[in-house]
Amino acid sequence: MLDVQQLRDITLDDQELMREVLTSLIDDTSRQLALLNAAIQQHDGQRCMRLAHYSKGACANVGANRAADMLKQIEHNAARSAFEDCSTGLMALVEELDTLRNEAAAM
Repeated sequence: MLDVQQLRDITLDDQELMREVLTSLIDDTSRQLALLNAAIQQHDGQRCMRLAHYSKGACANVGANRAADMLKQIEHNAARSAFEDCSTGLMALVEELDTLRNEAAAM
């Protein structure tokens, strides 16, 4: 779920810019998911934590707080080498990105 007010605040309520920022976030995070999945499959906790942390910050900055929380949990699970939990979190994150994609399309 998107904190639309936060997105409005960072884009000065520019509707077109809001859509661009959100679309860019979704595209970047989607690219990161493939890398994150590879790190999870390879049980590379450090890389998994780094990738999740990067994407978490990007999501939090634009108000994609649910996605940021999911990435925080993946980061935490990677730190304790709970890679099955990371995989489960990644699947939920894919669904959340679809939700964000629909929100962006509706703007």
